[in-house]
Amino acid sequence: MYGNFDSLILPALILSFGIAVQNFPEGAAVSLPLRSKGMSTKKAFGLGVFSGVVEPIASCITLAFSFILEPMLPYLLAFAAGAMIFVVVEELVPAFKGEKLGTYALIIGFIVMMILDVALG
Repeated sequence: MYGNFDSLILPALILSFGIAVQNFPEGAAVSLPLRSKGMSTKKAFGLGVFSGVVEPIASCITLAFSFILEPMLPYLLAFAAGAMIFVVVEELVPAFKGEKLGTYALIIGFIVMMILDVALG
């Protein structure tokens, strides 16, 4: 179904490395504010590491149930994308200071991006 298993190992390792590199700033976003508020370095670091533990646990659960989740994958990914867009908008909209122009520009930009993605493949 998915081709040769060996041909999937290198892309999986590259993806895993990318995810691991992306987790460093996330851990720092947790650890540095805690350290600046007076928490010990070890405890702040531990909480930063603990904040990223959910990813490998969730990936193992997903892998275990992949045969069930495969048909639902497009919907789950769409939900995840919508959740990320919501988080970004929630963080950016207060910077617009109540003006609707920023919100409209964000919506129009997203629509253009989706049109280009579908049109250009």
